[in-house]
Amino acid sequence: MTSKVTYLGDLRTRCEHIQSNNTFITDAPVDNQGKGEAFSPTDTVATALGSCMLTIVGIKARDLGLNVEGTTAAITKSMAADPRRISGIKVAISFPASYDEKNRKILERAAETCPVLYSLHPDIVLDISFHYEKTIAE
Repeated sequence: MTSKVTYLGDLRTRCEHIQSNNTFITDAPVDNQGKGEAFSPTDTVATALGSCMLTIVGIKARDLGLNVEGTTAAITKSMAADPRRISGIKVAISFPASYDEKNRKILERAAETCPVLYSLHPDIVLDISFHYEKTIAE
């Protein structure tokens, strides 16, 4: 078993990762009858995309001997109705430094191979961008 989700009432769940015992709470969003006091389930899906992309970037950067610590992914999720679903996810990855063109391409391609990205429904519109703090002369 990977995780256990317990319904706590009032449109709130507690999610537990079995291996580590780490937990987090989800709430239904305000626009869907909830309190919006925590990540919604669809927020966690969109956020998982950014987390997965940065994890894969971290693996590739380590293999290349590059430091990507401090890299961020800003996530914006869009919803649609009938049926209610995620319609779009925008991911803006910002590196705190720059790299030569070859390493930028390698890192960007690595980010775009994360398993969460491949697991999303093809109708979800993805807008993925990469930004660098400074440019290294090439």
